[in-house]
Amino acid sequence: MRRGNFLVWVVVILFIFYLAWRVIEPLISPIFFAAVLVYAVNPIHKRLSSKIGEEKSFILLTILLVLIVVMITVELILLFKKVMESVYTYVDLFLKWFETLTLPFGMEEAIQKAYSQIMPKLSEYTINYTLSIPKYLIQTVIFLAVFYYFLTHAESIKMEIYSLLPRDNRELAEKLLRRADLTLQALIRSWLLLNIAKGIVMTAGFLIFGVTDLAGSIGAGLFTILFSFIPLFEGWMVWLIGAIYLIKNGNPTTALLLSIYGFTLVSPLPDFTIRPKIVAKEAKLDSMMVLIGMIGGTMAFGLKGLIAGPIVLNLVSALIKEWKRHERAKAVIIE
Repeated sequence: MRRGNFLVWVVVILFIFYLAWRVIEPLISPIFFAAVLVYAVNPIHKRLSSKIGEEKSFILLTILLVLIVVMITVELILLFKKVMESVYTYVDLFLKWFETLTLPFGMEEAIQKAYSQIMPKLSEYTINYTLSIPKYLIQTVIFLAVFYYFLTHAESIKMEIYSLLPRDNRELAEKLLRRADLTLQALIRSWLLLNIAKGIVMTAGFLIFGVTDLAGSIGAGLFTILFSFIPLFEGWMVWLIGAIYLIKNGNPTTALLLSIYGFTLVSPLPDFTIRPKIVAKEAKLDSMMVLIGMIGGTMAFGLKGLIAGPIVLNLVSALIKEWKRHERAKAVIIE
């Protein structure tokens, strides 16, 4: 009888969790990115709190985020079509330029295949999500609300997470949390913030040197962010294509200035000067693991996989290292 009651309660609990998941699932993306943003701005919040007080810091950061979100929303609505046209134009120019290169056997075919898969995914994603204005607005409201809530309850949430760690193998659980923390720090500081900054700088450069209009410049900035995640390419390819375009249009001096601008402020100089300083030594990530994690994570989970993918792979790496350490310890005991 007791066993029957136990099974009934298991079914009830699983059903409740299933319903909860169905409720939360449509809002996973705004909740996820709100949590990541709170993690990123929490050091800024702590500094502001010491100067203007905690409550004022909450309000100030939230107001700034609201203004940024409103500006981005307006820009997306006004410029989205032109930006996407420019993105596809850049893809076409890039592929034509890429075809002129001598590549190792099979690499060109692999890149063409990846392109044929990525672009339909990009089109599908932008149509289903970005152009769905009502859904986007609802997700934006949730994003802002969750951001404020997480920011005001950051410490209590952290304590709750640690309280949920199992007593058995607690040390391993804490190691995994630290590894996830270090990975997220490295991703935010080095891979996300720096690459987004590169994209903004590239957008400004294309406007300053008259390479294209505002929509085209934003498209160049987006490609700079994308290429900055790929060790083989990096953002230098974008300003190089811009410089080639200027030379073909009879502006060699402007092309030279754009090249100096891009080399100094976008890539490769910042990759050897700024990036090593902002990434903690113990949080350095393997470039190939990050690349696979970002691409695979994006294909599996959408845009949020860009962050979640490398974290998952880094946790797997931590588990493998812990297992090896455990096996070595057992071997020493046996000997």
